[in-house]
Amino acid sequence: MRIDGRAYRTIWQTEDGAEDGAVAIIDQTRLPHDFAVARLTTLEDAAHAIRAMLVRGAPLIGATAAWGVALAMRADPSDSGLERACATLLATRPTAVNLRWALDRLRARLAGLPESERAAAAAGEAAAVADEDVAINRAIGGHGAALIRAAFERKGGGGPVNILTHCNAGWLATVDWGTALAPVYVAVEEGIPLHVWVDETRPRNQGASLTAWELNRHGVPHTIIADNVGGHLMQHGKVDLCIVGTDRTTATGDVCNKIGTYLKALAAHDNGVPFYVGLPSPTIDWGMSDGVREIPIEERDGREVTDLTGRTADGRIETVRLTPDGSPVANFGFDVTPARLVTGLITERGVCPASRAGLLGLFPERG
Repeated sequence: MRIDGRAYRTIWQTEDGAEDGAVAIIDQTRLPHDFAVARLTTLEDAAHAIRAMLVRGAPLIGATAAWGVALAMRADPSDSGLERACATLLATRPTAVNLRWALDRLRARLAGLPESERAAAAAGEAAAVADEDVAINRAIGGHGAALIRAAFERKGGGGPVNILTHCNAGWLATVDWGTALAPVYVAVEEGIPLHVWVDETRPRNQGASLTAWELNRHGVPHTIIADNVGGHLMQHGKVDLCIVGTDRTTATGDVCNKIGTYLKALAAHDNGVPFYVGLPSPTIDWGMSDGVREIPIEERDGREVTDLTGRTADGRIETVRLTPDGSPVANFGFDVTPARLVTGLITERGVCPASRAGLLGLFPERG
């Protein structure tokens, strides 16, 4: 996607990367007020980038983990070095399954190689993970754009299609294109009139800060709303469909996504609004069947709830406290939307029902 006319991915190998293993990322903790690029040169840099959310979003976490292994192999390509790298990266974020998927892929690629070949092989595999993510997301965009076009036709071609999304599942959450927002970008390219309702997505405000930032830079009509507004909009016919992302989806179609997604799905179900999930196949956990019982839910630092960072009138970036001193905080990062509330899963192979049968219809090799 483009920033001020220049094409970017969220992660890439620098021009000197072949020599020193450097990898560049967009530091998302600085957005929306400051666009900054950070360099990763060590395993520890990559682990910090994931843990501190310089990068976030399940597909991008996976790609960053893959590059983290590649950086580690430059320093220590031994078996113990490989296991240390995978263990270090796996401990950074527990919910997104792409992290484990990427590490398993790199481990399998490197396990049988001599140490002298591991650094180059790891870099090649990490680059392949990133390129494949771009292709997957572009395909999701095409299948999802067909749903947006169908919604436009149902409206008789009058007025834009109003889409509600939650958190950030745009290109900033992936290597490029995005998952939930890929259909939006493809639909815009195809000339379909649309408008996006952007949930602020407390407590980290990824919608207000990241989704709004990338839609604004790309020229997509959008409006930021408080998290609790979505149900009201649906009651009054101002939402044509919801599209959200996912950090882990079970083999039965239960969807784990940013906290608050479940409430949007309930409101959509009550008001007859289609509720879709942009789902890249590496995010499917084929070993899980009951999302509510089985998916580990990350509990994050309470300061994400108590404190808020923003830009002051004179341009300074400041952090302020919102809550009383001494009040305890619970900060659950994700929730699970049961498959029964999901209209369909938009994958790189097409759209399917949120069920084991639906997923196996598109991915029969997993049966």
